[in-house]
Amino acid sequence: MTMDMISAILVSGLVLGSVYALMASGLSLVWTTLGIFNFAHGSLMALGAYFAWTMTDAAGLNLWLGAGVAIAVAGMVGVGILIERTVIRPFYDDKDILLITVMTTLAVMIFLEKGIQFMWGARLKQLEPLVPGQVNLIGTTISAQEALIIVLAPLLLGALWAFLRYSNTGRGIRAVGQNPAAAKLIGVDVSKLFILTFALSAALAGLTGILLGSVRFITPTFGAEPLVKALIIVIFGGLGSLSGTIAAAYIIGVVEAALIFFVGIYWAPSMLFALLIAVLMLRPQGLFGKTVR
Repeated sequence: MTMDMISAILVSGLVLGSVYALMASGLSLVWTTLGIFNFAHGSLMALGAYFAWTMTDAAGLNLWLGAGVAIAVAGMVGVGILIERTVIRPFYDDKDILLITVMTTLAVMIFLEKGIQFMWGARLKQLEPLVPGQVNLIGTTISAQEALIIVLAPLLLGALWAFLRYSNTGRGIRAVGQNPAAAKLIGVDVSKLFILTFALSAALAGLTGILLGSVRFITPTFGAEPLVKALIIVIFGGLGSLSGTIAAAYIIGVVEAALIFFVGIYWAPSMLFALLIAVLMLRPQGLFGKTVR
Protein backbone atom coordinates (compact mmCIF):
# COMPACT_ATOMS: atom_id res chain seq x y z
CA MET A 1 0.00 0.00 0.00
CA THR A 2 1.40 3.37 -1.04
CA MET A 3 1.25 6.63 0.90
CA ASP A 4 -1.17 8.01 -1.70
CA MET A 5 -3.58 5.16 -0.93
CA ILE A 6 -3.26 5.71 2.82
CA SER A 7 -3.87 9.45 2.50
CA ALA A 8 -6.88 8.87 0.23
CA ILE A 9 -8.40 6.46 2.76
CA LEU A 10 -7.74 8.83 5.68
CA VAL A 11 -9.22 11.86 3.91
CA SER A 12 -12.27 9.92 2.76
CA GLY A 13 -12.65 8.56 6.28
CA LEU A 14 -12.47 12.06 7.74
CA VAL A 15 -15.25 13.26 5.42
CA LEU A 16 -17.45 10.27 6.26
CA GLY A 17 -16.63 10.49 9.97
CA SER A 18 -17.45 14.20 10.09
CA VAL A 19 -20.86 13.63 8.50
CA TYR A 20 -21.59 10.64 10.73
CA ALA A 21 -20.48 12.53 13.85
CA LEU A 22 -22.90 15.39 13.15
CA MET A 23 -25.70 12.97 12.37
CA ALA A 24 -25.10 10.61 15.29
CA SER A 25 -24.57 13.37 17.87
CA GLY A 26 -28.14 14.60 17.38
CA LEU A 27 -29.43 11.04 17.65
CA SER A 28 -27.34 10.40 20.77
CA LEU A 29 -28.49 13.66 22.35
CA VAL A 30 -32.15 12.64 22.09
CA TRP A 31 -31.41 9.16 23.41
CA THR A 32 -29.38 10.47 26.34
CA THR A 33 -31.96 13.09 27.36
CA LEU A 34 -35.34 11.60 26.40
CA GLY A 35 -34.44 7.91 26.42
CA ILE A 36 -35.83 7.27 22.91
CA PHE A 37 -34.53 6.60 19.42
CA ASN A 38 -35.78 9.05 16.83
CA PHE A 39 -36.15 7.03 13.64
CA ALA A 40 -37.29 10.17 11.79
CA HIS A 41 -33.80 11.67 12.20
CA GLY A 42 -32.75 10.71 8.66
CA SER A 43 -35.90 12.23 7.18
CA LEU A 44 -35.18 15.46 9.08
CA MET A 45 -31.78 15.48 7.42
CA ALA A 46 -33.42 15.21 4.00
CA LEU A 47 -36.01 17.86 4.88
CA GLY A 48 -33.28 20.31 5.90
CA ALA A 49 -31.55 19.82 2.54
CA TYR A 50 -34.82 20.39 0.64
CA PHE A 51 -35.56 23.50 2.71
CA ALA A 52 -32.14 24.92 1.83
CA TRP A 53 -32.58 24.02 -1.85
CA THR A 54 -35.95 25.80 -1.93
CA MET A 55 -34.47 28.91 -0.36
CA THR A 56 -31.33 29.14 -2.49
CA ASP A 57 -31.96 27.53 -5.89
CA ALA A 58 -33.00 29.58 -8.91
CA ALA A 59 -36.06 27.34 -9.22
CA GLY A 60 -37.02 28.26 -5.64
CA LEU A 61 -36.73 31.59 -3.81
CA ASN A 62 -33.18 32.23 -5.11
CA LEU A 63 -31.96 33.77 -1.84
CA TRP A 64 -28.35 34.36 -0.89
CA LEU A 65 -26.83 31.01 0.11
CA GLY A 66 -25.97 31.98 3.70
CA ALA A 67 -29.43 33.40 4.36
CA GLY A 68 -31.06 30.34 2.82
CA VAL A 69 -29.06 27.99 5.03
CA ALA A 70 -29.89 30.02 8.16
CA ILE A 71 -33.61 30.03 7.32
CA ALA A 72 -33.53 26.29 6.60
CA VAL A 73 -31.85 25.50 9.95
CA ALA A 74 -34.37 27.74 11.76
CA GLY A 75 -37.15 25.90 9.96
CA MET A 76 -35.75 22.58 11.17
CA VAL A 77 -35.84 23.88 14.75
CA GLY A 78 -39.56 24.52 14.27
CA VAL A 79 -40.11 21.07 12.78
CA GLY A 80 -38.28 19.47 15.71
CA ILE A 81 -40.47 21.32 18.21
CA LEU A 82 -43.59 20.30 16.31
CA ILE A 83 -42.61 16.62 16.29
CA GLU A 84 -41.76 16.64 20.00
CA ARG A 85 -45.06 18.21 20.97
CA THR A 86 -47.28 16.06 18.74
CA VAL A 87 -45.80 12.54 18.64
CA ILE A 88 -43.41 12.36 21.62
CA ARG A 89 -44.80 14.45 24.47
CA PRO A 90 -48.18 12.62 24.83
CA PHE A 91 -46.31 9.43 25.82
CA TYR A 92 -43.77 10.69 28.39
CA ASP A 93 -45.63 9.10 31.30
CA ASP A 94 -46.27 5.80 29.52
CA LYS A 95 -44.18 2.87 30.73
CA ASP A 96 -43.85 1.63 27.13
CA ILE A 97 -42.62 4.97 25.79
CA LEU A 98 -39.59 3.41 24.08
CA LEU A 99 -41.70 1.01 22.02
CA ILE A 100 -44.40 3.58 21.33
CA THR A 101 -41.96 6.22 20.12
CA VAL A 102 -40.29 3.69 17.84
CA MET A 103 -43.66 3.36 16.10
CA THR A 104 -44.50 7.08 16.14
CA THR A 105 -41.11 8.22 14.85
CA LEU A 106 -41.18 5.54 12.14
CA ALA A 107 -44.59 6.91 11.15
CA VAL A 108 -43.13 10.44 11.04
CA MET A 109 -40.27 9.15 8.88
CA ILE A 110 -42.69 7.67 6.34
CA PHE A 111 -44.89 10.78 6.43
CA LEU A 112 -41.90 13.08 5.84
CA GLU A 113 -40.48 10.97 3.01
CA LYS A 114 -43.83 10.82 1.21
CA GLY A 115 -44.46 14.50 1.95
CA ILE A 116 -41.08 15.45 0.48
CA GLN A 117 -41.78 13.43 -2.65
CA PHE A 118 -45.22 15.06 -2.97
CA MET A 119 -43.86 18.60 -2.48
CA TRP A 120 -40.58 18.44 -4.41
CA GLY A 121 -40.97 15.39 -6.62
CA ALA A 122 -38.65 12.40 -7.01
CA ARG A 123 -36.13 14.07 -9.34
CA LEU A 124 -32.56 14.40 -8.10
CA LYS A 125 -31.57 17.82 -6.77
CA GLN A 126 -28.30 19.25 -5.49
CA LEU A 127 -27.42 22.26 -3.40
CA GLU A 128 -24.89 24.85 -4.46
CA PRO A 129 -21.64 24.29 -2.53
CA LEU A 130 -21.05 26.68 0.34
CA VAL A 131 -17.41 26.81 -0.76
CA PRO A 132 -16.64 26.22 -4.47
CA GLY A 133 -13.45 24.75 -5.87
CA GLN A 134 -11.03 22.04 -4.81
CA VAL A 135 -8.29 21.75 -2.19
CA ASN A 136 -5.35 19.43 -1.63
CA LEU A 137 -5.31 17.71 1.76
CA ILE A 138 -2.30 15.52 2.70
CA GLY A 139 -1.73 14.66 -0.94
CA THR A 140 -5.36 13.99 -1.84
CA THR A 141 -7.54 16.34 -3.88
CA ILE A 142 -11.08 16.82 -2.59
CA SER A 143 -13.78 19.41 -3.12
CA ALA A 144 -13.66 22.52 -0.97
CA GLN A 145 -17.13 21.59 0.31
CA GLU A 146 -15.78 18.30 1.66
CA ALA A 147 -12.89 20.17 3.28
CA LEU A 148 -15.45 22.51 4.86
CA ILE A 149 -17.27 19.50 6.30
CA ILE A 150 -14.00 18.21 7.80
CA VAL A 151 -13.28 21.59 9.42
CA LEU A 152 -16.82 22.57 10.41
CA ALA A 153 -17.88 19.30 12.07
CA PRO A 154 -15.34 19.43 14.95
CA LEU A 155 -16.13 23.12 15.51
CA LEU A 156 -19.87 22.46 15.76
CA LEU A 157 -19.36 19.40 17.95
CA GLY A 158 -16.94 21.33 20.16
CA ALA A 159 -19.53 24.09 20.54
CA LEU A 160 -22.16 21.48 21.43
CA TRP A 161 -19.84 19.94 24.04
CA ALA A 162 -19.07 23.36 25.55
CA PHE A 163 -22.79 24.22 25.62
CA LEU A 164 -23.67 21.00 27.43
CA ARG A 165 -20.77 21.28 29.87
CA TYR A 166 -20.60 24.96 30.77
CA SER A 167 -23.99 26.61 30.19
CA ASN A 168 -26.80 26.40 32.75
CA THR A 169 -29.16 25.09 30.09
CA GLY A 170 -26.64 22.48 28.97
CA ARG A 171 -26.08 21.30 32.54
CA GLY A 172 -29.85 21.11 32.91
CA ILE A 173 -30.06 18.87 29.84
CA ARG A 174 -27.37 16.60 31.30
CA ALA A 175 -29.19 16.49 34.64
CA VAL A 176 -32.45 15.55 32.95
CA GLY A 177 -30.64 12.81 31.05
CA GLN A 178 -29.29 11.36 34.30
CA ASN A 179 -32.49 11.57 36.35
CA PRO A 180 -35.55 13.50 35.09
CA ALA A 181 -37.48 13.09 38.35
CA ALA A 182 -34.64 14.43 40.50
CA ALA A 183 -34.04 17.29 38.06
CA LYS A 184 -37.70 18.25 38.29
CA LEU A 185 -37.55 18.25 42.08
CA ILE A 186 -34.74 20.81 42.13
CA GLY A 187 -36.65 23.17 39.85
CA VAL A 188 -35.44 22.21 36.37
CA ASP A 189 -38.09 22.75 33.69
CA VAL A 190 -37.90 19.24 32.23
CA SER A 191 -40.58 19.84 29.61
CA LYS A 192 -38.77 22.90 28.25
CA LEU A 193 -35.46 21.05 28.04
CA PHE A 194 -37.09 18.12 26.23
CA ILE A 195 -38.32 20.57 23.57
CA LEU A 196 -34.91 22.26 23.35
CA THR A 197 -33.11 18.92 23.00
CA PHE A 198 -35.36 17.75 20.19
CA ALA A 199 -35.09 21.13 18.43
CA LEU A 200 -31.28 21.05 18.70
CA SER A 201 -31.21 17.49 17.36
CA ALA A 202 -33.42 18.46 14.39
CA ALA A 203 -31.18 21.46 13.65
CA LEU A 204 -28.09 19.20 13.62
CA ALA A 205 -29.85 16.76 11.29
CA GLY A 206 -30.91 19.57 8.96
CA LEU A 207 -27.43 21.12 8.91
CA THR A 208 -25.90 17.71 8.14
CA GLY A 209 -28.30 17.35 5.22
CA ILE A 210 -27.37 20.81 3.93
CA LEU A 211 -23.63 20.10 4.10
CA LEU A 212 -23.98 16.67 2.49
CA GLY A 213 -26.51 17.89 -0.08
CA SER A 214 -23.78 19.93 -1.76
CA VAL A 215 -21.65 16.85 -2.51
CA ARG A 216 -24.41 14.29 -3.09
CA PHE A 217 -27.72 14.36 -4.89
CA ILE A 218 -30.81 14.93 -2.74
CA THR A 219 -33.72 12.47 -2.85
CA PRO A 220 -36.72 11.94 -0.53
CA THR A 221 -34.85 8.97 1.05
CA PHE A 222 -31.59 10.93 1.20
CA GLY A 223 -31.22 10.39 4.96
CA ALA A 224 -32.02 6.67 5.14
CA GLU A 225 -28.46 5.36 4.78
CA PRO A 226 -26.89 7.96 7.14
CA LEU A 227 -29.58 7.08 9.73
CA VAL A 228 -28.55 3.40 9.68
CA LYS A 229 -24.90 4.39 10.03
CA ALA A 230 -25.78 6.79 12.86
CA LEU A 231 -27.62 4.02 14.72
CA ILE A 232 -24.57 1.77 14.34
CA ILE A 233 -22.32 4.54 15.65
CA VAL A 234 -24.49 5.37 18.66
CA ILE A 235 -24.52 1.71 19.72
CA PHE A 236 -20.88 1.15 18.78
CA GLY A 237 -19.73 4.17 20.78
CA GLY A 238 -21.87 3.39 23.81
CA LEU A 239 -25.44 4.47 24.49
CA GLY A 240 -25.57 7.69 26.46
CA SER A 241 -21.99 8.73 25.69
CA LEU A 242 -21.85 11.75 23.38
CA SER A 243 -18.06 11.82 23.34
CA GLY A 244 -18.03 8.07 22.67
CA THR A 245 -20.46 8.60 19.80
CA ILE A 246 -18.25 11.26 18.21
CA ALA A 247 -15.11 9.12 18.57
CA ALA A 248 -16.95 6.10 17.15
CA ALA A 249 -18.15 8.18 14.18
CA TYR A 250 -14.60 8.94 13.08
CA ILE A 251 -13.48 5.34 13.68
CA ILE A 252 -16.39 4.02 11.60
CA GLY A 253 -15.71 6.63 8.91
CA VAL A 254 -12.07 5.55 8.48
CA VAL A 255 -12.95 1.85 8.71
CA GLU A 256 -15.70 2.24 6.09
CA ALA A 257 -13.35 4.13 3.76
CA ALA A 258 -10.78 1.34 4.11
CA LEU A 259 -13.43 -1.35 3.53
CA ILE A 260 -14.70 0.42 0.41
CA PHE A 261 -11.14 0.57 -0.90
CA PHE A 262 -10.27 -3.08 -0.15
CA VAL A 263 -13.56 -5.02 -0.47
CA GLY A 264 -15.76 -2.64 -2.46
CA ILE A 265 -18.80 -0.51 -1.72
CA TYR A 266 -21.13 -3.53 -2.00
CA TRP A 267 -19.65 -5.47 0.92
CA ALA A 268 -18.65 -2.54 3.16
CA PRO A 269 -22.04 -2.20 4.97
CA SER A 270 -22.11 -5.92 5.79
CA MET A 271 -18.60 -5.75 7.17
CA LEU A 272 -19.57 -2.77 9.35
CA PHE A 273 -22.42 -4.74 10.88
CA ALA A 274 -20.07 -7.68 11.47
CA LEU A 275 -17.70 -5.29 13.27
CA LEU A 276 -20.57 -3.98 15.40
CA ILE A 277 -21.59 -7.51 16.39
CA ALA A 278 -18.00 -8.41 17.27
CA VAL A 279 -17.61 -5.30 19.45
CA LEU A 280 -20.91 -5.92 21.24
CA MET A 281 -19.92 -9.54 21.94
CA LEU A 282 -16.75 -8.31 23.65
CA ARG A 283 -18.21 -5.08 25.13
CA PRO A 284 -22.03 -5.14 25.34
CA GLN A 285 -21.98 -1.54 26.65
CA GLY A 286 -20.24 -0.34 23.47
CA LEU A 287 -16.67 0.66 22.76
CA PHE A 288 -16.68 3.74 25.05
CA GLY A 289 -19.78 3.04 27.14
CA LYS A 290 -19.73 2.35 30.86
CA THR A 291 -21.15 -0.69 32.56
CA VAL A 292 -24.20 0.23 34.65
CA ARG A 293 -24.48 -1.71 37.93
